Amino acid sequence: MPSIETSYSWTRLVVSITLSTLGCVGMWSLVVALPAVQADFNSPRADATLPYTLTTIGFMIGGIIVGRLADRFGILPPLATGTILMSLGYILTASAPSLPVFAVVSGVTIGLGGAASFAPLVADASLWFDRHRGLAISLATAGSSLAGVVWPPILQHFITVVGWRQTHIGIGLFCLATMLPLSLVLLRRPVLHKATREAASTGSTYQATGLAPGVTQGLLAFAGLCCCVAMSMPQVHLVAHCGDLGYGPARGAEMLAVMLGFGVASRLIFGWVLNLIGGLPTLLLGSAMQAVSLALYLPFNGLVSLYVISAIFGLAQGGIIPSYAVIIRELFPAQEAGLRVSLAISVTLAGMALGGWLAGAIYDWTGSYTAALVNGIAWNIMNMAIAAWLLHRRTLQRRLAACRQEVLSA
Repeated sequence: MPSIETSYSWTRLVVSITLSTLGCVGMWSLVVALPAVQADFNSPRADATLPYTLTTIGFMIGGIIVGRLADRFGILPPLATGTILMSLGYILTASAPSLPVFAVVSGVTIGLGGAASFAPLVADASLWFDRHRGLAISLATAGSSLAGVVWPPILQHFITVVGWRQTHIGIGLFCLATMLPLSLVLLRRPVLHKATREAASTGSTYQATGLAPGVTQGLLAFAGLCCCVAMSMPQVHLVAHCGDLGYGPARGAEMLAVMLGFGVASRLIFGWVLNLIGGLPTLLLGSAMQAVSLALYLPFNGLVSLYVISAIFGLAQGGIIPSYAVIIRELFPAQEAGLRVSLAISVTLAGMALGGWLAGAIYDWTGSYTAALVNGIAWNIMNMAIAAWLLHRRTLQRRLAACRQEVLSA
């Protein structure tokens, strides 16, 4: 069967990455604004992370809803609707009178609306590639990291100059004016060839892992939760951590941009690795690298060392999120990609939300981020254990299948 990849596939991928870079501002704006919001509302560190937590939960729930809608109607209608909701949310939060109101409005609007720019776009991109699917998925997930490279320095500048409220209004208007026209490029829907639709099935999912499809999806979801509890600690609290150390939030925003910039480079590297060895081995490799890089934050807190470790952390964690999408596409039918990929990736956002709050709560309890880092490493080890076990089961199933084939051939 001829490849489904065309020049339009690559054009569409570039537009998807751009839309994700713009729409995932919600993942980073509240991180950069954390010190300013905490000071504005005079709240503890854990309470000040509540807007980020609720927004991330909104991203998770919205991603699952949009993924299901995209399976039925294509990506454009839910993406356009989400863009309008997110933009309106930024304008509304600018006049929030209290932290609880700010947090709830952020979750319902920025979270639910911005969700269309993340996991559903990754799932959509996977439907336009076969020969370079691992690379395409990895690049599609790079939009969220690019958002972390582009947005934090810009946001930190405007928060310093005009305050976080006026900055939010600017974000809303800018995203509305740029994302809606760009989304029209995604009007065309993929044609799923019969062979593609039947390549994976409930039976093949069981044959690959020896587990029911629901169990496999559930284990991947829990693995995603665990890895992102660990991942969130430096990503959510790096700006605040630099402020505590006396380096200032601007240095923290720069480190965050460095981390996510190297994360984008890591996406390219791991895209090649995904095509070479597949989803589960790449997940285990990326998770192990993340655990090691996270541990490096424990003994080092100098300015230069923090920049270096942040770059190492970005390189290490770049292959984790794309791995889940590749694993889903290896095990499940293409017509379920929107829901299943969005579910797998969106649950990782629950880990980011939980990890961000846990790190803040542990900081309030202990007065430092040391215990929060240890907590993140422990969650990371659980992710590695799940990935290793699933990989072991897949290897075992392949050996059993080979033995059966030999018996039938004899």
